[in-house]
Amino acid sequence: MNPEQRERYERERAHQVLPPASFPEPDPGRLRARRRHFLDEVDLQTQAAAPRRAPRPRRRTVLVLCAAVAAGATVAVLGLGSGNSLAPQRRPPASAASVQLLERAALAAAAKPQAPPRPEQFVYVKTVGHTSVLSEDEAGRMELLREDEGMEQWTAVDGSERTLRRKGGEDDLLPDTPGRGSLNSPTYTFLAALPTDPEALLKLIYEDAEKNHGAGSDSTTGPDQEAFVMIGDLLRNTVAPPATAAALYRTAALIPGVVVVTDAVDAAGRHGVAVARVHDGERTEWIFDRSTARLVGERTVLLKDNAWGEAGDVVTSVALISSGVVDRAGQPL
Repeated sequence: MNPEQRERYERERAHQVLPPASFPEPDPGRLRARRRHFLDEVDLQTQAAAPRRAPRPRRRTVLVLCAAVAAGATVAVLGLGSGNSLAPQRRPPASAASVQLLERAALAAAAKPQAPPRPEQFVYVKTVGHTSVLSEDEAGRMELLREDEGMEQWTAVDGSERTLRRKGGEDDLLPDTPGRGSLNSPTYTFLAALPTDPEALLKLIYEDAEKNHGAGSDSTTGPDQEAFVMIGDLLRNTVAPPATAAALYRTAALIPGVVVVTDAVDAAGRHGVAVARVHDGERTEWIFDRSTARLVGERTVLLKDNAWGEAGDVVTSVALISSGVVDRAGQPL
């Protein structure tokens, strides 16, 4: 199948998966040009990176929740994303179907009415879900558990106050957050200052990945997977200005290896269509409402057996229940 036939097949598949858009579809020539531009950039980065040392072997990044569950016990949580090598290489571009879905999501986000919040207000997000946990007991045996990831969170629009998180009926102020804001701890004000050009925004995200996950660090998360996970976190865990949200979706369409999953279920039991990226036997999915192209959740599915479960297991699943702007921390939407 030549490239033109493949493109036509992908677009026909997207039309079968998605209902007709209520807004204009992106021009196919514009999308092809954008992918060509990105692959040209990859070639340049590959040439520049040639003298670098070989990447470290991949290992799972874990988060230690506590020093011990009992004497000598530790807990590790499966993160929403897993990594790859930072060494640039030739990768297939995002599929035509995923680019089309992400463009629909971008157009829907851009058209969403939203008055700019006041600096003293708070961004509110409510989610439900779970993540998989490996726990080592006193005897050294590993047990696979499921931890509740449901929460409510209030983040100051201007970052002037610490973020309040309500989980399991308990309120906690997150340490040293959010302050000025960053890609990993964003405020509305920070997001509003990001570039809305997809290529410029992707460059910024990749620079952050290189700084925090590049050669010489203990991280094995590579730029493609790190960018996909980071954008997913920004879209799911906060509220962004419409133009910024649209730019994030269009930026994701530039990441190699992004595909469409025709049916996915979020943690609230809602079926939708997803864009996804596979790495090392795990598929990270962003789930969208079929009719509105609104993001409703995210999950990670195992494609092969490992310590975290069997192929087909959903090891992490989060559903976005509500989000918006409120006047004070602790106030529901």
